[in-house]
Amino acid sequence: MVPDPRTVLEGLCAERGDDFASLSRMLGRNSAYIQQFVRRGVPRRLKEEERRKLARYFGISEALLGGPAEAEAPTAGLVSVVRTPVHASAGPGAIPDDETGKPYFAFESRWLKGLTSSPSDKLSIIRVEGDSMAPTLNSGDDILVDLGDCGDRLRDGIYVLRVDDALVVKRIAINPIRRRVTVQSDNPAYPDWPDCEIRSINCVGRVIWAGRKLV
Repeated sequence: MVPDPRTVLEGLCAERGDDFASLSRMLGRNSAYIQQFVRRGVPRRLKEEERRKLARYFGISEALLGGPAEAEAPTAGLVSVVRTPVHASAGPGAIPDDETGKPYFAFESRWLKGLTSSPSDKLSIIRVEGDSMAPTLNSGDDILVDLGDCGDRLRDGIYVLRVDDALVVKRIAINPIRRRVTVQSDNPAYPDWPDCEIRSINCVGRVIWAGRKLV
């Protein structure tokens, strides 16, 4: 089923903290243009150039904004990765309520292969909450998580972990002799979890890339 462009646009604005007025001005329209499109259905469809600008801004296919199927041709060579609508907390812990990916990012395939050999269905974009991993990761950052780089491959690095029903993002440091694990926060204001058994670490995936909005 093709998603409603208005729902897609409203969801992207909410996720990224953008407002309708600024997007309207980016398109050279009056400040109420996008709000009227989303909330009142006026205009019924975005113009081709408007779709193109918004798709490039959000890093999505034009088809998600009402464009024809052939509008996806320029994305040849790109690999799409779903955004999982849960947050990985760099703080007390974020509770996932729906792990079905919908909006997605697109990465250049050769660049992505330089990061990981995992297929795209083993990758997910998750948003960080909290500041316990600052300054490495800040609240609101998007992280690319390799779901296939876990388990027996666990090694020093930053991972998304599942603790009870919550997801947390932390740094893992493994003692190579004792094979014990320290779960660390990059922010010194937060305590570490020292001397954990490897089998007690419920790993979701390894963080291999992060993107953030500059302010």
